[in-house]
This record gives sequence, structure tokens and C-alpha cells, in this order.
Amino acid sequence: MGESSASYIRMVHHLIEECILFNMSREECMDALSKHANISPVITSTVWKELEKENKEFFQAYARGKEERESEMETTQRIHKMLLDSSKKDTHDHD
Repeated sequence: MGESSASYIRMVHHLIEECILFNMSREECMDALSKHANISPVITSTVWKELEKENKEFFQAYARGKEERESEMETTQRIHKMLLDSSKKDTHDHD
């Protein structure tokens, strides 16, 4: 592999790390890099999978943490909806 190929892969690696800082999934990262950096989703996916192989424990913890955050967000959204529905009901009861 030539130096330009190696530097391109390092750049993609760095951009994937940036996506991880924003808690993106592999699919979200592939979309973002395709849209904003004109990087083929196949390239992003391939580099991501190699990083997963090299850093299994990190990516397992990352996936667990992402699932937990998503579950917390869903719970929070349900609570907000319940509170909103409740306040609407209270408003209509007082009319």
C-alpha cells in the first residue's frame, strides 16, 4: 500500500474517532462521512470494522453505552409525553 493510501486510511480513522466522540453508530458515521467528507461508506465501514477487531473491548463497551443512552432517551421522551398529555388534560378539565 502506498503512502497516500496509508495517509487516507489514517484520515478516515481520525474522522471515525471524531464520529465516536459524537456517539454515532457505524451507520451514522458512514452517512456523515459520505455527506460531509465525500468518503465512500464502504471505506468507512471497512476501517470501522478493522478498528473493532483491534479494539474489541472498547467497541463492546461503546455499543453497550450507546444502547443505554438510547434507552434513557426513550424513557425521558415517554415521561415528557406523559407530562405533556397530563398538562393538556388538566387544561381541558379547567375549561
